[in-house]
Amino acid sequence: MIVVMKADAGEEAIGLVVKKLKENGFQVHESRGVERILLGAVGDKTHYMDLALEAMDGVEKVVPILAPYKLASREFKQENTVISLGDLEIGGREIQVMAGPCAVESKEQLMEVAAMVREHGARILRGGAFKPRTSPYAFQGLEEKGLEYLAEAREKTGLKVVTEVMDTRKVEMVAEYADILQIGARNMQNFPLLKEVARFDRPVLLKRGLNATFEEWIMAAEYIMVSGNHRVILCERGIRTFENYTRNTLDLSAVPVIKHLTHLPVVVDPSHSTGKWRFVPPMARAAVAAGADGLIIEVHPRPGEALCDGPQSITPERFAATMAELKKVAAAVDRTL
Repeated sequence: MIVVMKADAGEEAIGLVVKKLKENGFQVHESRGVERILLGAVGDKTHYMDLALEAMDGVEKVVPILAPYKLASREFKQENTVISLGDLEIGGREIQVMAGPCAVESKEQLMEVAAMVREHGARILRGGAFKPRTSPYAFQGLEEKGLEYLAEAREKTGLKVVTEVMDTRKVEMVAEYADILQIGARNMQNFPLLKEVARFDRPVLLKRGLNATFEEWIMAAEYIMVSGNHRVILCERGIRTFENYTRNTLDLSAVPVIKHLTHLPVVVDPSHSTGKWRFVPPMARAAVAAGADGLIIEVHPRPGEALCDGPQSITPERFAATMAELKKVAAAVDRTL
């Protein structure tokens, strides 16, 4: 439920309401808007009417949250969540582009890509140090050495770093190097991992599972939020359908739907969703037009030599051209890039 406090409610009145909720077994999450303070209470809703909250000083009304997800819902927070990360924001007017190779293959490869994507407007460097692969014989990533290269690239370029974490035992190590922790599609419902990443002061980029409904995806975000980390970014990366020409089917309806249902930022991955480089630029443009707050794009200096996902990686030259096109689309929808 949501306890809506009056505009003139003082801190003492708010504190008394919070105390009463906690004494009755509720977790309380405070959201301070421009005109109202909302107290989101998560717990057993069967007896909240017995608390007589609306009779307490400073309380305007009590509203039950009907959606199964509470903290992520628009009912809990009407304003869009904007995640600050140093000098940049995710979820604001500026669209953030995360770009880089699928996998960190070598220091030289990563530095080359990082310098180029920074030059053409990306603010965040993507690159996998741990790679979940369908085949156990495929390249699995450089692990901690790859994380070290990512951190060095950040120092040299000023780019923030997003990279995937796959194992609860490795979250602390990855958090030491990364600015954003990515949960991949295969781990979207790895609930122990979702709880573990919530322990660290890092935004979490949560990719949609390839068979996940909107509700299942948001409920995965709820696991992170109810565990204490509200800095969640949802990433649409394509879902599995009967079509096999593309790697997955990019569900662009996810952008407006998720923004309608939740207050969380939404990022689109046109690389994994299409699996073919020639479709990455048009789908990136479409995502911006649909209202995405960011893009995550795979860029490789020599895609034909890539150890991972070469067919869906665009060259530095194509990335530069794509960024120029995206700026036009962003301007048309009153956003910046």
